[in-house]
Amino acid sequence: MHIKKLLSLFLATLFICSALHAQLLDKVIKSVSKDSSVSNVLDGLSQGNSSLSTEDVVAGLKQALEKGTQNGTSKLSAVNGFLKNAAIKILLPPEAQKAEQVLRSAGLGKLADDAIASMNHAAEDASKSAAPIFVNAIKQMTIQDAWGILKGNDTSATHYLKTKTTDPLTAAFKPVIEKSLQKVNATKYWSDLATAYNKINLFGNNKLDTDLSSYVTGRALNGIFYEIGQQEKDIRDNPAARTTELLKKVFGSSN
Repeated sequence: MHIKKLLSLFLATLFICSALHAQLLDKVIKSVSKDSSVSNVLDGLSQGNSSLSTEDVVAGLKQALEKGTQNGTSKLSAVNGFLKNAAIKILLPPEAQKAEQVLRSAGLGKLADDAIASMNHAAEDASKSAAPIFVNAIKQMTIQDAWGILKGNDTSATHYLKTKTTDPLTAAFKPVIEKSLQKVNATKYWSDLATAYNKINLFGNNKLDTDLSSYVTGRALNGIFYEIGQQEKDIRDNPAARTTELLKKVFGSSN
């Protein structure tokens, strides 16, 4: 009789522990499932991608960034790469938009058109030198960076690159932009526009005195990061964009 009581107590305890364990496991699963990136990676591993190593993740993300920067800068450095891309086209600075309206109403719209075109052509010309500047940041990616990027949103690699390169890229890019502005006559067109507006606005208080190279540098970099982000999204979402076995292995595990 005593043995039966002990056995019953043991079975009851085992049942309670199993129930508690099941509840805890259910909570863990629900918590993980809320993070879609983690969930997707784990799903991928359970479907045969358990060979995805830390080295694979780091190498794959570096390869994705290299592909994204090369494709992005190549696209933007082409003729009209900025000018014909509505998402990143460089318009006149905000303080010059009133001047643009005044000039167009006075039949001098070509001055504005020439200035806008030349700024975009300067950005296109300067973009040719952008890709090599990204290489150092890509090489410095850590294991922690890599896993964070893989489990992040669809532009987390681009955000990493932007965080790591904006300051040095601005410093290196601005002189290139200045040369490009001179090369495509943007400085002249801007000067013509400002002079014409300042004459018309003779008694106004708002004279145009914009640092054109700083403005175009900032807008050009925004455009480059935007395009790299588009390339990253394509690699993450479109299997056809994963042109190497490593990209297929790493990003296939997160779909």
